[in-house]
Amino acid sequence: MRRHLARLLTVLAVLAAAFATPGMASGKAQAADDWNPPAHLDQPLNEVWNHVESTYGNLYGFRNYGWDQVMANRGSVNYCVRWESDAPVSAALRDRIHAALKKQFGKWMSAMVVNGKGHNAWPYTTVPVNIVGWAVKNRSTLQWTDNSVDIYSGVLDGGGAPQCAPDCGRFFHQDGDYSKCPGGAARHYDQSLWLTKGFQGGAGGDWGQRMGQEYFTGALNQENVHIYLHEVGHTFGLDDFYDWSPTGQCCFLMKAGSATQITEFDTWMLRDFWRHLKSRYGL
Repeated sequence: MRRHLARLLTVLAVLAAAFATPGMASGKAQAADDWNPPAHLDQPLNEVWNHVESTYGNLYGFRNYGWDQVMANRGSVNYCVRWESDAPVSAALRDRIHAALKKQFGKWMSAMVVNGKGHNAWPYTTVPVNIVGWAVKNRSTLQWTDNSVDIYSGVLDGGGAPQCAPDCGRFFHQDGDYSKCPGGAARHYDQSLWLTKGFQGGAGGDWGQRMGQEYFTGALNQENVHIYLHEVGHTFGLDDFYDWSPTGQCCFLMKAGSATQITEFDTWMLRDFWRHLKSRYGL
């Protein structure tokens, strides 16, 4: 009897140890944390994350970071262009804007790839950008007749700015219900590229990025459209650094005005944000 009891206790102990092993959640093994930043970045990265944890009101509960959008789409992101300007847009200019948007967004996604693999269980090596719609006040502003994108004319927000149909927007339907979107889920948009005539600087968040129409169209041939890149950083959760700098870090994209491209420190901040969120996807 004692021998059988001893065997039973041994089996139970083994099972308990297995289910208590770090990385087990909901019965599914999680990937090991592959975290290996350069030693000189350890302290500043820890300072940044401590600051994020102490200043973001709903850091872990918020469910519409750029990460959530890409994961919900299984590896892609959809955009709407909000053209808040009376400047005409030819088909050629439209295509140049599309190409620049895809290239610039891809720079952040490339920062999540190391040696041809997603960093730290990031599941995608490329993230295609689809432009599914344009919003304008007047249809005549858009000088093309093809149906490559949906066109929303006269659909305005509370401030009178053109927007794509709210029924198609993830910002308005974070539950993924696009049943009222005319084109269905395939034509929904996750983010907006909001180009406003005369707008100075930039703004960004889970809804997308906003900047001057003249600035963006004037930067189409630049290697780095740095205001856009900065604002996409916010879409993925990265903070501003208006009133402080992490130890040893003077110049990086998310510290506005100090860099015009994604730096090593920006790259590791992005990866660190993913590291702290990936468990929500069972990774």
